[in-house]
Amino acid sequence: MSQLNDVAGRVEAVTPEEIPAEMASPTSTPLPTLKVALLGCGVVGSAVATMLVRNGDDLASRVGARLELIGIAVRRPERPRPDVPVDPSLFTADADTLVRSADVVIEVIGGIDPARELILTAMKHGASVVTANKALLAEDGPTLYAAAAENNVDLYYEAAVAGAIPIVRPMRESLVGDDVQRVLGIVNGTTNFVLDKMDSTGAGFAETVEQAQALGYAEADPTADVEGFDAAAKAAILASLAFHTRVSIDQVHREGITEVSAADIQAAREMDAVVKLLAICELVRDDSGAPSAVSVRVHPAMIARSHPLASVRDAYNAVFVEASAAGELMFYGKGAGGEPTSSAVLGDVVAVARHRLAGGHGPAESAYADLPVAAMGQATTRYHISLAVADRPGVLAQVASAFAEHGVSIETVRQRVLGEGDESRASLVIVTHHATDSALAATVDALTGLDTVDAVVSWMRVEGA
Repeated sequence: MSQLNDVAGRVEAVTPEEIPAEMASPTSTPLPTLKVALLGCGVVGSAVATMLVRNGDDLASRVGARLELIGIAVRRPERPRPDVPVDPSLFTADADTLVRSADVVIEVIGGIDPARELILTAMKHGASVVTANKALLAEDGPTLYAAAAENNVDLYYEAAVAGAIPIVRPMRESLVGDDVQRVLGIVNGTTNFVLDKMDSTGAGFAETVEQAQALGYAEADPTADVEGFDAAAKAAILASLAFHTRVSIDQVHREGITEVSAADIQAAREMDAVVKLLAICELVRDDSGAPSAVSVRVHPAMIARSHPLASVRDAYNAVFVEASAAGELMFYGKGAGGEPTSSAVLGDVVAVARHRLAGGHGPAESAYADLPVAAMGQATTRYHISLAVADRPGVLAQVASAFAEHGVSIETVRQRVLGEGDESRASLVIVTHHATDSALAATVDALTGLDTVDAVVSWMRVEGA
């Protein structure tokens, strides 16, 4: 004990200032700096800038380098932006000069040009790019991929599909060792909100769109959403990733929801189903079972309430993936909005920044399968058809014959008499087994030519089964 006391008596206090630099904590070593340029400062851009500043220390720890925001390219740099906590001098109208001096460029201005030229310029000068630009990727993704490969930089775009939901990285990294068979997605929040409210409240299409606009879910001009353009761009990206094949937006069959009526919603309810605008990407196989094409389409469809996608409410998004080994996977969350989308953007920024420090880069384009994109007529699904017919003997036989002649098998038939007497009419609701879209179209044409059929009131595809 006396020896211990003697040692303790010789210990001298050492202040932090007296610790030699080589013995200091590793966290005191200055971190390198990566220069970040932001293109656009709208809803998403503002949220990205805010997160870069407010979470700067945490991001630096996660990356291993400080992310220095060197400029924000906007149309009117002089406009006050009190909600964006950055030095006003960072705003500039000279986007071209800005991207030439950055290590990482974040593009959230959208559209085709000047976004494309700015991204290509950034890559040419050695910057990795994070973008949320679904329209550009769906129209000219191969050009961007080629530029990224040529300049040995990253192209990341998690925020381009389904906002905060991590789906792009799982598709091109987590599931790259598997064989994806099918992707079903609710990838547009505006249309999901509209269809959900039509189902839950009984309101009509126009009334519900107005409600979506009042809540900020729909633009003043909702065309891109309700006509399916937005979902089609996302479907092209998902199909390209899932099937290792280049798919552009002009190869995606597109139908919007403007023709969906309250009667369609009610018909789905009677089937214990709901109507959703779905982005559908499928692998088509030949008679031997080998992949022969990909089918990519966006359209409204009935889907059973027991399916996971049927429970996606309001403006939420979800993507349902079917893979050979992994089985069925569901990705769900907020598909739009400043903060949710900025979460996906910053996740990509951290990834490409880490790659830059390590001297590598992430996955490049995978288009080795190079499968053709099937015409819509080749797509196979079930169908719900509503007919107004005469209520007399032989009508059902005529209708069934029209289906049989075109190779469309009937699964169920439901009949309701609408009147009495010699001129009584009836409603026939038919659900088919799986058939091609071209066969169904030919059947509908044949039905309209029957003198016992007053009208093909409506028809809609039935998915998820």
